[in-house]
Amino acid sequence: MTTYPTKEAEVDFQAPGAGKPCKTWYKIIGNLDNSTVPPIIVLHGGPGSGHDSLTPLVDIYESRKIPIIFYDQIGCGHSTHLRDKAGDETFWTVDLFIQELDNLIDHLDLRQKGFHILGQSWGGMLAGSYAARRPLGLRRMALSGAPASMPLYKQACKRRLAELPADVRQTLEECDRRGDHDSPEFKAASAVFFKRYVCRLDPMPEPLQRTMKNIKDDSTAYSTMQGHSEFDTIGTLKPWEGWKDAHKIEAETLLLNGRYDEVMDFVIEP
Repeated sequence: MTTYPTKEAEVDFQAPGAGKPCKTWYKIIGNLDNSTVPPIIVLHGGPGSGHDSLTPLVDIYESRKIPIIFYDQIGCGHSTHLRDKAGDETFWTVDLFIQELDNLIDHLDLRQKGFHILGQSWGGMLAGSYAARRPLGLRRMALSGAPASMPLYKQACKRRLAELPADVRQTLEECDRRGDHDSPEFKAASAVFFKRYVCRLDPMPEPLQRTMKNIKDDSTAYSTMQGHSEFDTIGTLKPWEGWKDAHKIEAETLLLNGRYDEVMDFVIEP
């Protein structure tokens, strides 16, 4: 089993409006003090999924000795949970997560050394919004399966739903109309969508299982910003159009998505 330098810690985060002290948990693979290359900060999806599904990125450290920084965003995983903020649209904002990211970067003293960002799904949306502010120290960025526009993402989900067997599609649409997201019928139909357009590996990798458990255990951020299902955004992110600020991004950026991705090509192209 491969071993490498690892550090886990927390940083205080004064989340505006939280009503209590908060902490952001993070994990560093490698040694920031001894490294001569900027680290990669990994921004997970959700919101609220935690870092777990992205832990295979340790391969980057093993092969290239680039330090990797994982962290759980506020509201999930090992960081402070705020279940009492469920439905609070003034609290769960993109700005909240940008402030948290800035706080972590300053705590790790990365402004002069520099850093790269890899954002996946919602984490890519967050990364793009952050990069548009031209933060000091950002070198390069990779966005994986990250919508540039949530209205376009909704169009892509409709296309993917149309590709499903008729009975599965009808179940999902009917359950959505009723607001039923907990019945066995909805869960079974959602699993079909998930296996086709989110994770096609069977069995589902254990790190991804942990990610799904994070959202199940505390869906506060996810339900407020995304909604109750993967394919119908009804939360605060519904009108989000990140591409409108993309011209402000100065960091070299790589865009990625998969052949069967729910985030289809036209969703990331703007």
